[in-house]
Amino acid sequence: MPDQGLTAHALSCSLRRTGAGEPSSSEKMVEDIFAALARHGVATGHDRVADFDVKPGVGSDEGPGDDWPALRRRVLAADIFVLALPIWMGQPSSIAKRVLERMDAFLGEADDRQRMPPLGKVALVAVVGNEDGAHACHAACFQALSDVGFTIPPNAGIYWVGEAMGRVNYVDLPEPPDNVASAIELAVSNAVALARALKAHPYPGV
Repeated sequence: MPDQGLTAHALSCSLRRTGAGEPSSSEKMVEDIFAALARHGVATGHDRVADFDVKPGVGSDEGPGDDWPALRRRVLAADIFVLALPIWMGQPSSIAKRVLERMDAFLGEADDRQRMPPLGKVALVAVVGNEDGAHACHAACFQALSDVGFTIPPNAGIYWVGEAMGRVNYVDLPEPPDNVASAIELAVSNAVALARALKAHPYPGV
């Protein structure tokens, strides 16, 4: 049953800016996730973080020229947050790490019932790469997202990892492999069900 009331926003943490001359596997994964979300009637939006000047720091606003406040507003306005990132040297990309560092500010922004800004928001993490490390990236990202108030649904980690040191990237595939497509459908179905439940019955806080 379509749920037109739900929205999702993705931050793609590719190291390349838009128009850098090479397509982004992270963004291709976002497109595939968005296609699945559309089948549930979820409206979507997306930003590539490399296109913005996200200042270093752990505050929600690091002063003049900081583009994070605008990205933060779009993430918090959505019911479902998708963090998409490549693996580099077995770890989440540095841009993904910066996004998580900036979300550290949520820890100090709880209301009088200890509810942080992302409470009631559902998070998915999509990882792509040509080396091992997808599960390690998921573990690091989900821990951080849970710490700052996001809710993680079952089977929320989606990934594709190609041949080690290979030249084929996710974006080069004509379509997602069957196991990846199945993982996307399951993650999205669970995320939509959880987001719907949390929207109807928000966390009360303490």
